[in-house]
Amino acid sequence: MNELLAQRYQTAELLGTGGAAAVYRATDQNLGRDVAVKVFNPSTSDDDDYRRQHTETMLLATLNHPGLVTLHDAGLHEDESGRTTSFLVMELVDGRDLRKLLKAERLEPFEVAQLGADLADALAYVHSQGVIHRDVKPANILLFRAGEQDTRLYSKLTDFGIARMVDATTATATGATIGTANYLSPEQAHGTTVDYRSDIYSLGLVLLECLTGQKAFPGAVVEAAVARLLRDPEVPESLGPVWVPLLTSMTARSPLGRPDAHEVALALREFTDDDASGPVSGSGAGQPRPGEVSPDLSEPTTGGIVTGGITTGNVYIPAPPAHAPTLG
Repeated sequence: MNELLAQRYQTAELLGTGGAAAVYRATDQNLGRDVAVKVFNPSTSDDDDYRRQHTETMLLATLNHPGLVTLHDAGLHEDESGRTTSFLVMELVDGRDLRKLLKAERLEPFEVAQLGADLADALAYVHSQGVIHRDVKPANILLFRAGEQDTRLYSKLTDFGIARMVDATTATATGATIGTANYLSPEQAHGTTVDYRSDIYSLGLVLLECLTGQKAFPGAVVEAAVARLLRDPEVPESLGPVWVPLLTSMTARSPLGRPDAHEVALALREFTDDDASGPVSGSGAGQPRPGEVSPDLSEPTTGGIVTGGITTGNVYIPAPPAHAPTLG
């Protein structure tokens, strides 16, 4: 595609395609910057594709967070055949998606924790706005470095085409199971009510795949979807005492057993600061898990109650003095 959209956006090379849209690199001729333009397939106002397009446009227009792809503009375009298509103009994330990265290389546990914390923060914001993403998967996670000398990867969550507002009308036909089979939550696979905890389950599967290099539920659509109704994903004990309990709770079959996004972000951020590669490799035995405190064994305790010298995150809180200081 090499067209001028809205007399402003000159499209160039194709960046990616999906079932309902294609994404192109483009130049905003008014501002002289590169952008990403998502051009939807032609649709009518009464089909599911149109409702998804409308949902994505409206949601992105109201959401603003560093962990989300920013929407700049939206419009309609009539091609040479007279067909009208809608398009979104978004910030260009100059990197690759997590799916492609995982095919090429393995991430260190410390990097997985950083990315997971960033994504959980983004989901916490989305959920606070009453939005459920419903399609958290590696292909919808864009990775980039802010500069050539940057020492870490950053992530942005994209593709809100099948997201929905909590308690709002669905963006697809009633009762339809939507999302990508390998990362569906059990409630999505079962076709029951979905809330924000569905996104937590999907994120847990993504992080587990980052650490193991394998999908927890591979296979064809039906096989992958049904598998999670019959068993929990396998979380190897070799991942260590930090990751195992967190991933196990995130991927609990019952939504009630899962933490919320903010709790996940706090847990991951806490041990990214502590160097997550240590506990994951099995060398962290005896270390506190995220959210826990550990007593300094050199300090006295009474009846098993810690009287001082505790560590929380990276902050050491010394024991209180035995006697109050003398004033004057």
